[in-house]
Amino acid sequence: MSPDLDLAAAEWVKSSYSEGNGGACVEFSRDLAHRPHGLVPVRDSKDPDGPALIFPATGWSSFVSAVKRGDFTA
Repeated sequence: MSPDLDLAAAEWVKSSYSEGNGGACVEFSRDLAHRPHGLVPVRDSKDPDGPALIFPATGWSSFVSAVKRGDFTA
């Protein structure tokens, strides 16, 4: 799935799990204007001009739920 999305004006939100760790953060766009067809753009905050990964909203929601449950703790 590789839609051509213009994310130049997207409003990005940092993950609340970033914990001020020097910029190693995930950002996502929750601006519905930039989420057509139920897609969620995600990028690395250290490289805001770099590529964004595009996930189906259902997959992103499942991932966020897993993080909240602590499924990825070491």
